[in-house]
Amino acid sequence: MVERRVYGGWDDGGEELASGPGHVYAELLGGPLDGLLLEVTGWSAQERVEGALLITDKGLYGPGGRAFYAPGEADVQGPFLWHGDTP
Repeated sequence: MVERRVYGGWDDGGEELASGPGHVYAELLGGPLDGLLLEVTGWSAQERVEGALLITDKGLYGPGGRAFYAPGEADVQGPFLWHGDTP
């Protein structure tokens, strides 16, 4: 299994976490977080449809800005697509 980087995944020692078994992930496509995985283990169907505003310093608004990711309408179980940045 190839380990992938997980958004916000840091252990207590500040080491970046990689994907692991027993978890459910959505791939982030496009925008500042392209290629990362978002852990969605335990998310309800409604939470998945709504998507997530993810804090990033790499977006249009710099540190503290957020990037909005949500699945496409045709594939709510698929990857989360970038829909833009917000302050």
